[in-house]
Amino acid sequence: MLGQALYLPWWYYRSRICGERRPLQTVLFVTDYCNLRCKHCMADGHACGTMKPYDQIRRELLDAWHEGARFVDFEGGEPTLWRDGNRRLNDLYRLAKQLGFYSGTLTTNGQRDFSDTLADAVWVSVDGYGAYHDAVRGAGTFARLDANIRASGHPALSVAMAVNRLNRPSVRALAEYARENPAIRSAAFNLHTPFPGTEDLTLSWEERCAVLDELIALKREGYPIMNSVPGLRIMKRRGFPKDCWVANYILVDGKRLSQCPGRVFGVCDDCGFCMAGEMYAVLRLKPETLLAGLKLRLPTGRGI
Repeated sequence: MLGQALYLPWWYYRSRICGERRPLQTVLFVTDYCNLRCKHCMADGHACGTMKPYDQIRRELLDAWHEGARFVDFEGGEPTLWRDGNRRLNDLYRLAKQLGFYSGTLTTNGQRDFSDTLADAVWVSVDGYGAYHDAVRGAGTFARLDANIRASGHPALSVAMAVNRLNRPSVRALAEYARENPAIRSAAFNLHTPFPGTEDLTLSWEERCAVLDELIALKREGYPIMNSVPGLRIMKRRGFPKDCWVANYILVDGKRLSQCPGRVFGVCDDCGFCMAGEMYAVLRLKPETLLAGLKLRLPTGRGI
């Protein structure tokens, strides 16, 4: 905890004052195997061809740590499917802590039991309440993730919704679900980003701004929305400066990106990943955003 408290101001000074672009987080894709075929996902997100070897992941984690990252998010595909011989995903959380990472996060579709996870934080993708979620991810998927959320017992479990044309009417219902479900700490909201093959799900700019205004209103009403108001507001501004180098990406084929894959596909101006707004606000020392970030990163005692 002391190391983290000292590192974060040092990282900010080197990044914001000295102009260095050192990542703080690494998003590491461990497999492209998935148990769903979601309508918003690009085909290579569920190609089911690669289980990245443990030794390769170890090298990638070491490289990320030396570049400056201290938080890691394991993603897929569906990361809970990852295996290498007798090793399973929890071995990667143990490895990350041994190498010096402060925390490891699980991002999952919630279709498998994850009650034994050693992740410090869990993000379950919930794309609307009930039938709205099922319209994006398949019949019965909401019931399964709801059961697994309630059974998980994790102290830092949150849900994340990507708002698109199919589930747009369910924003408030999802916020209410997060508030009423005792197993959920908070809800984060994103907007669909038009990656190739998924453009038809993208909201118009007017619809996008209306969603952001609704989220700001819900947050002020006391709903447990993780996004900060400054972060949401900046997402209404097309072309704002992106500080997405704060997180680097290591793809399932081993390719390394210094920032979000959206730049590769040329969709930054229409980016719906609201973490871009949060990064912008953090680097400009917006108090509400800093507090939200600290809550997100504080240890929970669940991890190693």
